[in-house]
Amino acid sequence: MLRQLFRSTRCLLLVLLIYLSLFTVTLPAQAAIDKYVRQYLRVIEPIQMDLDGQGHTKEFSVEDFSEGKELFQNHCLNCHVGGATLPNPTESLALDKLAGATPPRDNINGLVAFMREPMTYDGSFESFFCRRVPETWMPQEQIEKLAAFVLRAAQKAPGWGSQEF
Repeated sequence: MLRQLFRSTRCLLLVLLIYLSLFTVTLPAQAAIDKYVRQYLRVIEPIQMDLDGQGHTKEFSVEDFSEGKELFQNHCLNCHVGGATLPNPTESLALDKLAGATPPRDNINGLVAFMREPMTYDGSFESFFCRRVPETWMPQEQIEKLAAFVLRAAQKAPGWGSQEF
């Protein structure tokens, strides 16, 4: 009787240990996914984003968009609330505005190039409204995630880039 109880207790402890190890392994991955990304950007699986306006794409995961959102909140939100541009509301982060810029900023490489060397909307002068983001500050992988978040928000988020506050 005691031997059987010991075996069942060991079995129960083993099952509990396996369950806890699975739970702790999946917990960080779930925590890294932002609810806004799932609900408003409608990202539940990897998505191909326009890389260069030439038909090339790059895949971004749910976690990539979540990291992009966090980067946006930490570095861009002071001037770009909800995709609007506070210093110049006529030049928002709406998809049509990004596409109409010179050069176009409606793909990953175009938006990254702008962030690396900000230019006025018509591309004629350096812009002083937006900070330059050098590679030493934000590596290529991070800045691409930031660009992917902005572009996906421009595509899907309700009211993104609206000129009305």
